Amino acid sequence: MKKEEINSKLIYYLSLIGFFAIFSTTISKSPVLPLYTKALGGTDFVIGLVSAFSPLAGILFSFPIGLMSDKIGRKKLLIVSGIIFLISPLLYLSVSSPGWLIPIRFFHGVATAILGPVTAAMIVGTYSKNKGEKLGIYSSSTLIGRTLAPLLGGFIISYFANPGISIISYKYVYIAAFILSLPVFFLVLFLKEDKKNKSKVQLKDFYIDLKYFISNKKLFSTSLVEMATYFSYGAFETYLPVYLSQNGVPAYKIGLIFSIQILSIAGSKPLFGKLADRIDKRIQIIFGILTLGIAIGIIGFFSTITSAIIIGIIFGLGLSFSTIATSTYIAEITDKDKLGASLGGLSSIMDIGQGVGPFITGIIITYFSFKQGFLISLIVAIISGVIFSIYNWKKE
Repeated sequence: MKKEEINSKLIYYLSLIGFFAIFSTTISKSPVLPLYTKALGGTDFVIGLVSAFSPLAGILFSFPIGLMSDKIGRKKLLIVSGIIFLISPLLYLSVSSPGWLIPIRFFHGVATAILGPVTAAMIVGTYSKNKGEKLGIYSSSTLIGRTLAPLLGGFIISYFANPGISIISYKYVYIAAFILSLPVFFLVLFLKEDKKNKSKVQLKDFYIDLKYFISNKKLFSTSLVEMATYFSYGAFETYLPVYLSQNGVPAYKIGLIFSIQILSIAGSKPLFGKLADRIDKRIQIIFGILTLGIAIGIIGFFSTITSAIIIGIIFGLGLSFSTIATSTYIAEITDKDKLGASLGGLSSIMDIGQGVGPFITGIIITYFSFKQGFLISLIVAIISGVIFSIYNWKKE
């Protein structure tokens, strides 16, 4: 088979892996995880801890995993990811105490921490001319999995609900997660092996690449935009339902808003990715971050279902417009031998933003109001956009 033909099929192969992987890990979390934790006797505090430990794995491991993929190759790490995706659902089935869900969720999060930066590095490293379009295809496939997972999980919980044994329906969800992880495990085994020269990972490599990532102002400022994006996204998905509920919007309509928003992201990413291959990515990044910042910033001034749907769509399009450009732009401004590490650093900072966003927004809402709480995301977006502009339009 010709190299061009193999490369043309790789994106669909990776998209299939991404679809099943994200489907499997999301159904293990939403909506079952807090319900399962509660059924095992967990308090609200424990529920929060369990939910927090999955993104913590991304924060801690995305950068070193990206670096390792530059040294030892991408396939080996994806095989490790596939094994973790396969084992993790079975671990949920074996617990009898809610505390055990904390290390299990952290372990499961490692699989996602590997998958994200490694697949991104494979895509941008393989497709030089249309990497934005290909990243858009991959991202859309994972978003479809992320959208379907709560629907299937909720159906399984309802269908197998047993008043006498409340915990049994939750276990069926994790059986489904295990079944969904099987294609991931087998597909990664048949990925084509990297032909690049391999080298051992040394401790000094982590210091060298971390210093490179932080000292490269273009690279780091681009990552700050990604952090601001997911700061806003974390605040949006956490507090919009609470805000709308307090304004009398029923739960099923709130769910509809999020479904429409996710569809707007999934449907637009391939198109915006193709656009990123043709226009100045810096302009696309700035326009996207300001669009989503304005969208979340004005939420507190409206309270109707119609306005929430419109704002949700605008927010989703802004997020899609910006994030698809950041990964492709980083591939252009980073050294080739540090591509995995740079994308891993981007992923780590993204997870920090998504974790810190709800925390800071919650404090502001508690002491002030929803209006000020949502406005902080606009301020963060503007600040990140200004920093990005300073360092990326700076004359050499």
